[in-house]
Amino acid sequence: MLLGKAIRLERVFNRNTGKTIIVPMDHGVTVGPIYGVVDLKGTVDKVAEGGANAVIMHKGLPRRTHRGHGNDIGLIIHLSASTVLSPFPNAKTLVGSVEDAIRLGADAISIHVNLGDEKEMEMLESFGRISSEAASWGMPLLAMVYARGAGIRDEYDVEVVKHSARLAEELGADVVKVPYTGSPETFAKVVDGCCIPVVIAGGPKMSSHRDIVQMVYDANQAGGAGLSIGRNVFQDENPALLVKALNGVVHQGKGVDETMDFLEAHLQGA
Repeated sequence: MLLGKAIRLERVFNRNTGKTIIVPMDHGVTVGPIYGVVDLKGTVDKVAEGGANAVIMHKGLPRRTHRGHGNDIGLIIHLSASTVLSPFPNAKTLVGSVEDAIRLGADAISIHVNLGDEKEMEMLESFGRISSEAASWGMPLLAMVYARGAGIRDEYDVEVVKHSARLAEELGADVVKVPYTGSPETFAKVVDGCCIPVVIAGGPKMSSHRDIVQMVYDANQAGGAGLSIGRNVFQDENPALLVKALNGVVHQGKGVDETMDFLEAHLQGA
């Protein structure tokens, strides 16, 4: 099973850099068919063209997005759900299984836990159970761990994010996704406190390409293992080009100014 997990992880992570570009597209369950995930197959085509390593989606979507052409891209099936219509929007519940993901040919699974929520106990129980099942099947597990509860004053605080990342490691995740803490110095502390790859979330829609590129560059410099960014990628006017630019940062070590020059030159020629 250890070999099976290693083989699957190589479909999600670049084997040469040990880093990844993941584009989550699970938003339809949470907020509905927002811009960028209406024509989901088209969006998957674009991010694959740009060189993304994997996408994240719920179990009902691969039947719409299986492409049969173009660049290969890893598939991560998301097992957690809640909606903005719920009185408990931060309380994630399981809506799929490891076996569902295996039947779909997935390369990994993901779950979402919000620490500090009043339903934290149930989410942690689900995390522990899915982690054990994933380990028995050799299925990589990405844990999205955030601090979102009534008592959380700042979900980007380095101490809170460090705790979130470490919890994911200790409960058996293979990769953890957390918010970026705002600076390379603080994010390095998150990475140092956790022995599994740490990828950054994209957060709210950003106002400029430079903001996105700077955040990804800084996280990379701090030892991060890449990114798992949804809306800031799939809602971009040119997702393929943006992913290609971020590939330069994550997998080739390019700087912010060089990346912005690349983006601006290609956007002008578009």
